[in-house]
Amino acid sequence: MTATPPPPLAAPFAVGFDLDMTLVDSRPGIRAAYRRLSAETGVPIDADLVVTRLGPPLEQELANWFPADRVEEAANRYRALYPAHAIEPSPALPGAHEAVAAVREAGGRVLVVTGKWEPNAKLHLAHLGLDADVLAGNVWAEGKALALRAEGARIYVGDHLGDVRGAKAAGALAVAVTTGPYGAAPLREAGADVVLRDLTEFPSWLRGQGPAGE
Repeated sequence: MTATPPPPLAAPFAVGFDLDMTLVDSRPGIRAAYRRLSAETGVPIDADLVVTRLGPPLEQELANWFPADRVEEAANRYRALYPAHAIEPSPALPGAHEAVAAVREAGGRVLVVTGKWEPNAKLHLAHLGLDADVLAGNVWAEGKALALRAEGARIYVGDHLGDVRGAKAAGALAVAVTTGPYGAAPLREAGADVVLRDLTEFPSWLRGQGPAGE
């Protein structure tokens, strides 16, 4: 059983954010990259279906379309195609910049902890002007806990059930947003401590977590 997390804003503190469908609407870019991969390989891929279930590792998704002995090759090619096809079309989600700014205004550090390949995640952040103190990529679900614990994260914000599990494994407060594949009910059932519609609600929520709000 996960221990009760410490007060979120106990100094020093850090807040972690997931990337895809939490900070960034990466669906347009991911759709474009998958379509390019399909065209190159001749393997039919339903890119519209793919973008409804973002979150798990790339190889897990590719296993739905490629035989096992081709998944690694397809993953490498997808990652190589990604910068040219997926970065520019993918906007920040509403409230993303303001959420990052709110953490800094409260004296906190910003972490981005994501399942995306780290070099491509870095391109998204740079393109959108989202400045993170720490970026940890290639981690999923409970695997995110190591990066969160290493940086002393008190809060982890994500859109996926796997993000809730990662926060819980790290002993952090699990804040979920409904901008990804899940609505409020399944996120709460998975153990989310807080569910927000999107990141536009995050700054006011965060302001209530300091000593005066405890």
